[in-house]
Amino acid sequence: MTSYVDRLRTQNAADWEAAVGHRFIDELLAGTVADDVLARYLVQDYRFCDAFTMLLGQACASAPDLAARLPLARQLGFFATDENTYFTDSFDALGVSEKDRVDPDLTRATRDFDAVMREAVDARSYPAVLAVLVVAERLYLDWATREDADPLAATRPEHVGWVDLHRGADFEAWVGWLEGQLDAHEPHDAAERRRVETLFARAVTCERAFFDAAYQH
Repeated sequence: MTSYVDRLRTQNAADWEAAVGHRFIDELLAGTVADDVLARYLVQDYRFCDAFTMLLGQACASAPDLAARLPLARQLGFFATDENTYFTDSFDALGVSEKDRVDPDLTRATRDFDAVMREAVDARSYPAVLAVLVVAERLYLDWATREDADPLAATRPEHVGWVDLHRGADFEAWVGWLEGQLDAHEPHDAAERRRVETLFARAVTCERAFFDAAYQH
């Protein structure tokens, strides 16, 4: 039987595949992405830190038991250390201004995705939060492990570091665990199912638009 997550991905296959195969990902994996494009992307992505931290925190609060809360708490700790360090180091290397680090002008794509995350938090629903987390993490795992990527092409830390944060045994285990949780908590209530599936679809659309925005001045 097809899993709930697989059905959600199939329903959103066009945007999902367009995001995974996006020009930005092609250039990132090849090590050819322009500095200004990468800087714009990272500056905007860094603005999600607040909402994403809230998302993980709400997942901890909404989870059914301690066994489910502990992996979420561990990931929250990782997000606050290793991933934050990558951003600050990359901003230094790319010459990002202090204003763009702390108070950049946000793109429409950034505002839309931030709104999706905060809507999931406000729902106080474990499946709703998981839906957005699964998109944010599984889609990145998919592009970071593309079979057509040359493992020796990208060499700069700003390129390789972002890819490495989204691949490897630990990240794969985390994504697999998230998907298992969403499968196990597939909503049976019709209204809750609609909310979860709408949030999932909006998150996938936002991911694709977010990559597009990196090329828009």
